[in-house]
Amino acid sequence: MAESTQPTKERAKEFFILGLTMDGKQFRPSDWAERLCGVMSCFRPEGTGGPNAHLQYSPLVRPTLVNNTKAVVVSHELREVEPMAYHFVVNFAKDNGLQMVDACFLPLPGDR
Repeated sequence: MAESTQPTKERAKEFFILGLTMDGKQFRPSDWAERLCGVMSCFRPEGTGGPNAHLQYSPLVRPTLVNNTKAVVVSHELREVEPMAYHFVVNFAKDNGLQMVDACFLPLPGDR
């Protein structure tokens, strides 16, 4: 029996919450992404962060820019680490009418 040569569809490992409402308006306040990531900083995979973990963003919820728009990158791993935190982030986006997009970061050429 021959193996299928069609690529399998993999689920994105992360999604973006964009600082744009469903009607395309910029979300306020301007520091919303940093605030959300600050609240989520304690939710991280076991063994990461060290003694100063409370001073760092979680690797599972981190701020970024997407096309000069503030955004938050959320790892689906957050659901496994703390389901209630995952639902909080998703509901924050839904309650505020923010756009969410499944995606993942690709390393830049030369980054390892």
